[in-house]
Amino acid sequence: MSNRPIRVVHYLNQFFGGIGGEDKADVGWQIREAPVGPGVGLQRQWGERARIVATLICGDNYFQDHIATVRAEALAALKQYQPDVVVAGPAFHAGRYGLACGQVCKLAVEQGIAAVTAMYPENPAVSLYHRDVYILPTGDSAAQMRDVLPRLAEFAYRLACGETIGPAHREGYIARGVRQVVWDERTAAQRAVQMLRAKLFGEPYQSEVPVEAFDRITPAPPVNDLSMASLAIVTTSGLVPAGNPDGFKSMNESRWQSYPIADEQALRAGQWEPVHGGYDTRFVRENPHLVVPLDGLRELEREGVIGRLHPMLLATVGVGTPISAGKRMGEEIADELHRANVSAAILTSN
Repeated sequence: MSNRPIRVVHYLNQFFGGIGGEDKADVGWQIREAPVGPGVGLQRQWGERARIVATLICGDNYFQDHIATVRAEALAALKQYQPDVVVAGPAFHAGRYGLACGQVCKLAVEQGIAAVTAMYPENPAVSLYHRDVYILPTGDSAAQMRDVLPRLAEFAYRLACGETIGPAHREGYIARGVRQVVWDERTAAQRAVQMLRAKLFGEPYQSEVPVEAFDRITPAPPVNDLSMASLAIVTTSGLVPAGNPDGFKSMNESRWQSYPIADEQALRAGQWEPVHGGYDTRFVRENPHLVVPLDGLRELEREGVIGRLHPMLLATVGVGTPISAGKRMGEEIADELHRANVSAAILTSN
């Protein structure tokens, strides 16, 4: 690396790009040849060592709906600005934003350009891109921005300089599942005995081959005869009665509630509203059936396709929900439906 400042291309969504919130999520590709939003903080961290030569901005909806177009735009930008490193985000717990950050960084890596992003470990993009891209862990909201930017800036600078990046537990990024050959003067037997001793005495130790553990879920058997079944609607779309009587949060919710729909043939605009921070809710406000298709299910009920519809709608807000909270709510909901002799459930989202 010469003495010139490192060239950085930074990716942001419409919100952090200063364009707007969900109402601007359909905004197309834009490029600004200056630091924007979090990029201002990154530039402050680098000083004269690095310079953001371009900020790429795209609406979350537009990015996901026009992947081919966006990839082409991103490739053209990388060729035009010739960055030493691409930085995306931080995306925190924003799912669509995280997916876009992962896609931009992976595209850069495919072109031989160093790249790094940052997001909450439970962001859905982590499972998709952690093997291809360096991802620094963050908290679940932008409240942690000041803590994240110094780490992100320093990691990006090291990548651009071609420094060797060590293992995840030492460097602080989310583990990639990549094994590296390293020299250790101790034999494998000696290391194994030391780990065993530490484990037996309750001392901290680090396995050399960490094993990911996943819950095994046995699927319920299929419903043999829907015409005799009791069917429930469960939704994570955040659809609740107008006024949000139970005070659901728009994200990080850990509660669920049931609402009576026995006397409803359809869900009317104005009587129901979505409380959800992860999608553009304007369309659902106009037509609640986009997330809870009660009208169609009532028709199936009248035709005898299904036996009967459960008289309660079970709802929560499924954005930013920790896995532990989701598991607990699932168990509680399953228990309630089991006690109500419900045969099956339709789980709707956004």
